[in-house]
Amino acid sequence: MPQVGFIHHDIFLNHDTGHSHPENHLRLEHMYRHLRGISLGDRIVDVSAKEADPSLLELVHDLAYIEYVRKTCDGHESAILDDGDTRVCEASFDVALHGVGAAIQAVEMVDDGRFDRVFVAARPPGHHAMPNHAMGFCLFNNVAIAARYAQQKLGFRRVMILDWDVHHGNGTQDVFFDDPTVFFCSLHQYPFYPGTGSENENGAGDGKNYTMNIPMPAGAEMEHYREAMLNQVIPAAAAFQPELLLISAGFDAHTSDQLANINLRDEDFKELTKLSMLIADQHCKGRLVSLLEGGYHKEALTRSVLQHLMALTEMPD
Repeated sequence: MPQVGFIHHDIFLNHDTGHSHPENHLRLEHMYRHLRGISLGDRIVDVSAKEADPSLLELVHDLAYIEYVRKTCDGHESAILDDGDTRVCEASFDVALHGVGAAIQAVEMVDDGRFDRVFVAARPPGHHAMPNHAMGFCLFNNVAIAARYAQQKLGFRRVMILDWDVHHGNGTQDVFFDDPTVFFCSLHQYPFYPGTGSENENGAGDGKNYTMNIPMPAGAEMEHYREAMLNQVIPAAAAFQPELLLISAGFDAHTSDQLANINLRDEDFKELTKLSMLIADQHCKGRLVSLLEGGYHKEALTRSVLQHLMALTEMPD
């Protein structure tokens, strides 16, 4: 059985958004506690997240924005980065650096062969973060930074990002919208927050047709996701021929999640993972990194992550 890296760290609990905030520390606290009590033998290997060098944030983000986040966090028990509800505390900048560091670790580990597959259980999430502003609970765009790091530091030429969070990954799309070397594909509820992600948003300039948005109607179930994966995502991946698959693995499309209206169940995330693994196994020599994004019902999140991990440990079909 393949070994899967599971990157985590208790520092991610220190990003204090308040108990009433959907993206709070209880999400990971419950997950960590529960997963420690479940034996998956030697198939899951614990890895401690490392802090990223702040300069690596500039692979995606403007320096002025990075400094804004740093200064907003410095000395503040609570602050808001945007006009919405992206809350931070004094520890948040350091926590976010560990999230970026974990994403980079994961890419390095699949590159050097330590693992074929790695799951990063970090917070805050990242896929709404724009190069120059925060949004949707996200400070820095972990998956986008990981993709750029893979290309600029490790020599990967073509990277695919598959985003199945229930909310459209508008920040990730923005970073790569005109880039033909990164294929961004998103399955998300639409119309819904953040308002982007229609089918006609498919890239610009040299990046035309290297963005694929697959809107899902409210009430969608696994059959809708299965059809999209088999008939659209997997064929598009075959045409693109990625060398690395990154997944923005949000679990807020769960039927129990309070922030959306999609009806996936625990076991559906196992199937969704296995369908994604087909891409990695057929085109990326198995190299797959998944990064936690959303998922706000802590019990459903934990159960869904367990299904995700169980699928990642399975042999290729």
